[in-house]
Amino acid sequence: MVNAALSLGGIVGVFLSGAFMYWQVGKYAAPQVPRTLFDERKELIAYTAGLFIGIPLSLPLIFYLDAIGNAALLSAVIDLALVVVGTEVGQYFLLRTHYFRGDESGPFYALGARSGIAGLLSLAIVAQYLSGPSLSVLGVVVVFAQSVAILIIEVAGALLSVPAPARQGRLGGSPVAGGLFGVFGFFVLGLGVLIGPGGALFAAALAAAGGGYAFQRIREPVLGGLLPPRPPPEEGERTEPSPYRRSSR
Repeated sequence: MVNAALSLGGIVGVFLSGAFMYWQVGKYAAPQVPRTLFDERKELIAYTAGLFIGIPLSLPLIFYLDAIGNAALLSAVIDLALVVVGTEVGQYFLLRTHYFRGDESGPFYALGARSGIAGLLSLAIVAQYLSGPSLSVLGVVVVFAQSVAILIIEVAGALLSVPAPARQGRLGGSPVAGGLFGVFGFFVLGLGVLIGPGGALFAAALAAAGGGYAFQRIREPVLGGLLPPRPPPEEGERTEPSPYRRSSR
């Protein structure tokens, strides 16, 4: 049963995160736009990195939901902090690696990473529920709704956490803004668990609606004005002047 639960959890997590990448991130890739605004190989690597970041965050999330359900508030606060801070720290350092700093497409890579994180978190809560002693149709609906809400909270937080390019002349995000949004979103999810299955379903819908509204409001201002990555130089072409003042020919 455990293996089946993990498999079904993985299917849910990959389906939801993959659907988001295809539906939302794909809007900014050719042929939907004249030129893809991100490096597709980097986007795939960011998604994969998010899966690995999500592995150590899945246990605090399960502990958080269990602690809320048992009214263990101190434990819930600690576990929630681990989930949110771990997510923000993971995204912050990932985008500041040499590999991801070459162009303005960081917000797209943030979305890829956070989609991967959400996929693992969804896997964890689905597998944990399916491994339990009792199953119900309402319970399955609740964990699926929570998985959707987690994905939306994560991707909205991703855009809230990235700074704006200096040339755009607008205020950008920060890990503090993204973290506060994550705290609010996961708090709403946890509050629903404390009420019961019906409350958990309503809370998941509320968190998803709030996250979706925030994402729709900031998506185009953050993503639409980014410059596409520079194409790789052709063979024999120099990208910088030679220190020896020689031409490339």
